[in-house]
Amino acid sequence: MHKITQIIGTSIIQAFQELRANKLRTFLSLLGITIGIFCIIAVLTVLDSLKANIQKEVSTLGSDVLYVGRWPWMDEGGEYKWWEYWRRPGMTPQAVKAIQAQAPDAAITTLCLNTRGMTIKHNDVELNSISGYAVMNDFDKIQSIEIAQGRYLTPSELDGGTNTVVLGEEVARGLFPGNISALGKSISMLGRKFVVAGVLKKSGQNMAGFDFDNCVIYPYYMAASLLEVKSLNYDPMLAVKAAKGKDIEEVRYEVEGVLRRIRKVRPGQPNDFAINQLSQVSQRLNMVFGTIDVVAWFVGGLSLLVGAFGIANIMFVTVKERTKMIGLKKALGARKASILWEFLIEAIALCLIGGGVGIVIVLLLSVGLTYLLEFQVTLSLSNFFIGIFVSIIVGVLSGIIPARAASRLDPVVAIRSN
Repeated sequence: MHKITQIIGTSIIQAFQELRANKLRTFLSLLGITIGIFCIIAVLTVLDSLKANIQKEVSTLGSDVLYVGRWPWMDEGGEYKWWEYWRRPGMTPQAVKAIQAQAPDAAITTLCLNTRGMTIKHNDVELNSISGYAVMNDFDKIQSIEIAQGRYLTPSELDGGTNTVVLGEEVARGLFPGNISALGKSISMLGRKFVVAGVLKKSGQNMAGFDFDNCVIYPYYMAASLLEVKSLNYDPMLAVKAAKGKDIEEVRYEVEGVLRRIRKVRPGQPNDFAINQLSQVSQRLNMVFGTIDVVAWFVGGLSLLVGAFGIANIMFVTVKERTKMIGLKKALGARKASILWEFLIEAIALCLIGGGVGIVIVLLLSVGLTYLLEFQVTLSLSNFFIGIFVSIIVGVLSGIIPARAASRLDPVVAIRSN
C-alpha cells in the first residue's frame, strides 16, 4: 500500500514538474482537455438548470391545470393547421358554467381573455403594448398571482364587470414614477376610466404565456361590454384545475366531453378546440435538451480527442527524456508494472489538471449567471464527477501506450541511450 501511494505521489509531482518545465507545450496540450470538459460540463449544467427551472415553473403553475382555447401549443401529429385553428369558435362564460356543472373532477374553472397591445394612460403618461387580461372569478386561484400593494379584484367586481383593475409591477412603475402609489388612482384604457385596486409583485413571464409584470388585469364582463370578444381577433382561454387527488387525464376526458356537447361537435368529428397542458411543453423541451446534450458530447468529444493526442505526445516525449532514468530504475529492481503505473498516473494527473480548469471555469460562469443575469444555475455534483471520470478515462487512453513503451524498455539499452 505504501509503495502504491509512493508511486502515485511521485507521478503527480512529476506531472507538475512537466507542467512547470514545459509551460507552453503542456498548456497547449491541456487546452483540448479543458475545452472538452468545459463543453460537456457547461452544457450539462445549463440543461439541468433549465430543467430545474421548468419543473419549478410547472409546479408553481400546476401540472394539474388544463388550458383550453383555439390554438394547440404543439402540433397535433402533423402540419400545424393555423388556418383551421384561427376559425374555431372561442371559449365563452357558458363553457365555464357547463364545466363547473358537468365535470365533477374539475375543482376550478375560469376564463381569461388576453387583449394584447393595449394602450394605457394616466394624465400625460402613456404606455403601449401592454397585455390586458380580462378574467372571470378564480383566475387568481389557478395562476400564481401575488399582490404587492392593495388587493386583488373581488368576486362582485368580476361578476359585475366594474371598472376596477390590478396593474403589473412594470406598468405601475411606468404610469406612476418616483414611488408614487397607484392605489385609488384613475387610468384610461379601452376608452374608459378604471380605478387601480392593486399592484402585483414582480414575477416575470411564465410558461403559460402570462406576463404579470407588463399587464393589467380587469373583469371579463367589462371587456365583453367594450370589445367584440366573440370575433376571430380574440381567443378567450379556459383554465381548468383538477380537484385534489384527481387524475388530470380524467379531468381532460370530462372537459372534452362537456365542450363537445355544448359546441355540438358530432361523433367522429375532430374537436374544434385545443386542450393544452404544461407537461406538453416540458416534454418537447426535454426532446430539445436531449439533442443539445448529444451535440455537446460530440463537440466535447472532439476536443477531448485532440487533447488526448496532445497528452500522448507529451508522454512519449517524457519517456524519451527519462529513458536513462527508466533503465536505472529497472536495473535496481523496479518492475514493469511500477514503471507503467508511474507514467500512466502522470498522464491521468495531467488530464485531471486540464479537466479541473474546465470545471472551475464552469463554476465561475455559474456564479456570474446566477448573480448578474438572475438565472438560477443548478450545480450538480454528478456533473462534476462526470468531468473527473471523463478526465481519468482520457488520461488512461492517452497514457497507456507511452506507459507500456516505457515499461518494456531494456534496462541495458535504456542506460546506454543519450
